[in-house]
Amino acid sequence: MSVSYGKLVIIGAGKVGSAVLNSVLRMNIIDDIVMINRNKDKALGEVLDASHTTAFAYSANASIRVGDYSDCKDAHIIVITAGPSILPGNHDRNTLLQKNVEVMDSVMRQITAYTKEAIILMISNPLDVLTYYFQKKYDYPVGRIFGTGTLLDTARFNKMLGDLCGVDAKNVVGFVLGEHGSTSFIPWNTVNIVGVPFDQLAERFGLKTPPDKEALLHETKVIGPQIVDLKGYTSSGVSLAACRIIGAIVRNEHCIVPVSAVMQRQYGYSDVAMSLPCILSKTGIDRIIELPLDAQGERDLKISHDHLRELIDSIPGKPAGI
Repeated sequence: MSVSYGKLVIIGAGKVGSAVLNSVLRMNIIDDIVMINRNKDKALGEVLDASHTTAFAYSANASIRVGDYSDCKDAHIIVITAGPSILPGNHDRNTLLQKNVEVMDSVMRQITAYTKEAIILMISNPLDVLTYYFQKKYDYPVGRIFGTGTLLDTARFNKMLGDLCGVDAKNVVGFVLGEHGSTSFIPWNTVNIVGVPFDQLAERFGLKTPPDKEALLHETKVIGPQIVDLKGYTSSGVSLAACRIIGAIVRNEHCIVPVSAVMQRQYGYSDVAMSLPCILSKTGIDRIIELPLDAQGERDLKISHDHLRELIDSIPGKPAGI
């Protein structure tokens, strides 16, 4: 079955899945959207509500419908949001691991019954572990399964640093890498604003004191859980991160964004998935970029790797070779 370019399947009609549906409609780049959910009435409600917005002049006249896993057979992109999310008071995404391994096993089994050609975008947490585990278990093409990873974390960091320097966040070049979680890190030697290195920002942008690296990284890590505590869940940021990726794929951009992908000997590792800068095109990940890390960056990368590997090894009944 050939891929129907521009066809999007969203699995999960919860808060994040519905936010992805509504956000991607605003982008006007998808003309065929299918939503799959165990509770079909919930999916139908989301589909009907979203479909009515296409009558407005600024909206694409997309086909939006409730479907089942057979709709994956010619999908271009499949977004997985199924499974429980962290709740207020629980800031550790890894507590979701065992339950979401079970949920994702059912999802991946049904997807792969119909396709291994679609690009799978993982949002369910802990997404680094789930991305690696199910790429290996189902032998899914490496460049076609990846997670939103630290793209949202990177956007948050860029916004914070941009605000400190009084510039638009889109002028900041800086990545949050590694785990989408507690061991994420920022390779400071690669951060710059229009070519001005991080260590020269105070001088060049007239700051009274240099930006505090530890404070910026800490705030980047805790802001997501803080949002969960305040409003009960997160949806806007992660849905726009997913839509940034979807747009890059559909438009065949060859842009570079940090997403969680199974490593192929980058920095000597191949037994985890973590966020590194990746070139995205209509076929998925074309290439993973190895940034020139300094000694601290290499140490931070190893800490993230070792933590993720420990989580993978903790999965009960893990098949041999994963």
